[in-house]
Amino acid sequence: MFTRIGWLVRLMAALAPLAAAALPQAAAAQPAGIDPQATAILKRSMDFLAGLKAFSVDAHSTIEATLTSGQKLQFDSASTVTLQRPDKLVARRGKGDVADQSYYYDGKTLTLFNPGPKYYATLKAPPTIEQALDFARDSLDVMAPAGDLLYRDAYEMLMQDTTVGFVVGKAFVGGARCDHLAFRKADVDWQIWIQEGATPLPRKYVITSTKEAGTPDFTVVMTKWNVAPQVSDAMFAFRAPQGAKRVDFLKVGGAK
Repeated sequence: MFTRIGWLVRLMAALAPLAAAALPQAAAAQPAGIDPQATAILKRSMDFLAGLKAFSVDAHSTIEATLTSGQKLQFDSASTVTLQRPDKLVARRGKGDVADQSYYYDGKTLTLFNPGPKYYATLKAPPTIEQALDFARDSLDVMAPAGDLLYRDAYEMLMQDTTVGFVVGKAFVGGARCDHLAFRKADVDWQIWIQEGATPLPRKYVITSTKEAGTPDFTVVMTKWNVAPQVSDAMFAFRAPQGAKRVDFLKVGGAK
């Protein structure tokens, strides 16, 4: 195995000059400032999502962790997110490396359920998706998969404090031809791949923490978009299965 790894490292080193030469000119040049074409593509996509009454999407997430030795590890999870504006959201995570849990918001309560041990926690929540996402993040340290893209004002949030943005070029994600965009803030670099055509859906989203050791990435690949799903209130209401035990959320800072 170590022989194969050594061979792969040498192969990657040999191919690096060819890969650099193949980069789109915009990416190789790393232009300063924000390209209006990049922001126009991003805004069109975020406005399209914000205008949907409901949608569902499968999201495959990968989070990196850097050990004190500098070695990186990756942890995967998969989830299906269904949203109905203005006040319904459910995210069901399948079994993965990070967590096996589901996130329910029905406009009145927010519930997190771990089906393995059958534990769940429920709290009263604010009356809109955006307020509920803020509440979950700030008070409970709970984040929905690809949560940045679920807000109605996602474009403004993404572009806040962004200092660099450009179009890298065309790329394929899951068979969909996309515009690959790259942006930079003070402490993170982020990239997004947006599908071409009449349905400018985000297909991939990468956040790189540039101030953390090892510059770890968080990646979400989005597939199976449905922009007109059949939804009902029952989909978003949590009903505790037999034998499930209710527990309390731990608030941020450890206080209940």
